[in-house]
Amino acid sequence: MLRRFAMLVLFAFCPTAVSAQAPKGAAMPEGTKVSKDVAYGDHTRNKLDVFAPPSEKPLPLVIWIHGGGWEAGSKENNPVVALLDKGYAVAGINYRYSTQAPFPAQLHDCQAAIRFLRDNAKKYNIDGDRIGVWGASAGGHLVSLLGTAGDVPELDGDPNSKTSVKVQAVLNWFGPTDLTKMVKPGAETPGVFVKLLGGSLKDKADLAKSANPITHVTKNDAPFLIVHGDNDPLVPLSQSEILHAALKKAGVATELVVFPKAGHGDGPFRAAVMKDDHRKVMLDFFGKHLKP
Repeated sequence: MLRRFAMLVLFAFCPTAVSAQAPKGAAMPEGTKVSKDVAYGDHTRNKLDVFAPPSEKPLPLVIWIHGGGWEAGSKENNPVVALLDKGYAVAGINYRYSTQAPFPAQLHDCQAAIRFLRDNAKKYNIDGDRIGVWGASAGGHLVSLLGTAGDVPELDGDPNSKTSVKVQAVLNWFGPTDLTKMVKPGAETPGVFVKLLGGSLKDKADLAKSANPITHVTKNDAPFLIVHGDNDPLVPLSQSEILHAALKKAGVATELVVFPKAGHGDGPFRAAVMKDDHRKVMLDFFGKHLKP
């Protein structure tokens, strides 16, 4: 099981992966119900997939949120389907790119997807009180926001909804946590941030602050597992270190796993993921917080 889990996780970074109902090579339990391209909103990107294995009881759900600099990427080849034979339902979502709408549109889409899944929990046989999220890079940023800003009214895309957007577990792979600290003082704002915010960090200072998961840390946040390589050239390890420290200070359950000599989902990172002890950490994390 651990070996298959690791192989499927690699699809999160495989540029040649072929789109299918599940990652190539995925072994889904017999009878798994696959619901593809389900609309959870009005935009063409507001689509999600749900994989629900047979079960007499509602299953905890883990949602994959893809990376791609907020301007690329897809829910296809969801690596989290490796959890299906461990007693989880799995979902993967698309969200609006930054080239289609600036922040907080991406977060609002993730919230809308969570509300949709909770509202349709009976249909998909999922436990709406046990939802975990897992994302890499830009997806790591969004899942971190779901973990820290689930009770922030100013960032709620549908404040009149009675359905909660709070999640019960967050697995963040090398996601940005404070955009301002990724840019040297006086330096030009990277284009990827300009697209996300709709302007420079200077001109959109308040929006940038609200887009930082670290801004919203409180003692009521979901448990976190944060994984990062110490040789990441795109998102420095310090981004995960400051979030981990802030969560720990607030009394939130958090663990930071650092992969030596690993970059941004590169070969060394993938090799580290393949190791039994690291894979077990991820499996144990979801087991502890979603299947107590």
